[in-house]
Amino acid sequence: MGHFYFSAKFSGGRNVVLVEGVRTPFLMSGTSYADLMPHDLQRGALQGLITKTGIDPGVVDYVCIGTVIQEVKTSNIAREAALGAGFPEKVPSHTVTMACISSNQAISSGVSMIAAGQIDSCVAGGVEFMSDVPIRFSRPLRKTLLSLNKAKTLGARLSLLSRLRPSFLAPELPAVAEFSTGEVMGHSADRLASAFHVSRQEQDEYALRSHTLAHQATQAGKLTDVLSYQVPGTTTVLSADNGIRVSTPQQMAKLKPAFIRPFGTITAANSSFLTDGASACLVMCEEKALSMGLKPKAYLRDYVYVSQDPKDQLLLGPAYATPKLLEKTGLKLSDIDVFEFHEAFAGQILANMKALDSDWFSQNYMGRSSKVGAPPMEKLNTWGGSLSIGHPFGATGVRLVTTAANRLNEVGGKYGLVAACAAGGLGHAMIVERYPS
Repeated sequence: MGHFYFSAKFSGGRNVVLVEGVRTPFLMSGTSYADLMPHDLQRGALQGLITKTGIDPGVVDYVCIGTVIQEVKTSNIAREAALGAGFPEKVPSHTVTMACISSNQAISSGVSMIAAGQIDSCVAGGVEFMSDVPIRFSRPLRKTLLSLNKAKTLGARLSLLSRLRPSFLAPELPAVAEFSTGEVMGHSADRLASAFHVSRQEQDEYALRSHTLAHQATQAGKLTDVLSYQVPGTTTVLSADNGIRVSTPQQMAKLKPAFIRPFGTITAANSSFLTDGASACLVMCEEKALSMGLKPKAYLRDYVYVSQDPKDQLLLGPAYATPKLLEKTGLKLSDIDVFEFHEAFAGQILANMKALDSDWFSQNYMGRSSKVGAPPMEKLNTWGGSLSIGHPFGATGVRLVTTAANRLNEVGGKYGLVAACAAGGLGHAMIVERYPS
């Protein structure tokens, strides 16, 4: 087993543990959560965490929540959700955004504060609500309305109104494209799959695997992080994800390319879907958790963040972060018992696997003498992944970390490795170590 230096060097002897992680069911946007607001979902995840752990919210020192497309009315959604969930007003809360690794950042922010001795406990989480996104007036109309608000005379107001044009009324939707490149992520994924020679058949097979494994895990009761969640204002109680669809290769092959037509390989069937959902986890210093009689699931060990060219290497975060983290911790690929990699697209995850398994890529792009190798499939996302379970941007990181801990406890493994890509060419990886029984 590789040498591990984390607790001695990174945290000055303070071990940081994951006590518990939960999430609302992840639902396809526009379904049963459609009439809610994002803080409703995040509040539900926080309340579910309190109930499951049995902790008094007053013992929590800090709340950190990740989100991507913010609801402007609750710009610090961590604060609003925490207050709504019953956390005392004395508990500070802040919101982080780092695209698809926002709740990864929420967790690592908590880990760092605990390791530094600033706090003893943190609730980290994330939420995304794609059923309702902020749509703005056009900028010319906004400027006119703001000026109108300041105009003091009727003449000044009429003068401003006379400048309005029909074109001003066109709404602005949140950008689905990279700001720096103007390219949508699906287009980038298509080019990435092509660059690494990932075929349409490989992608469809991987997507089918994800949905099949998620279905099997759900049926077997393994997804214990999923809460029973009563939709506010209704009698509806949900306890399962609704985007898991076990199709057939024949049905999947019928779908047309979604981004690059007619020759692209990314389709609706091998991509993650727009998802509503929230997650939350309790992270503590080990001594505090044990003094309260809590049984941790895992140690949260070391982590890294990486970033690359947002055009040609937008989604290669796991390929860069995995070797960097293994080298930093002194672990080998063979030391890892459980891999939880974010699945944005089947083409993306398979391209990362091929990059990790390529000496040429490692030498030419990462400055390494040789490859570290790709995770064996029998250790990768064996309970499904973002393609099937869903991907609420801000919430996925907590799901990955919690699932890695739960899988380690099921198989009796020692180390798990979580990795994810994110918009902007960003990436993250973290080592999770099973807590000894």
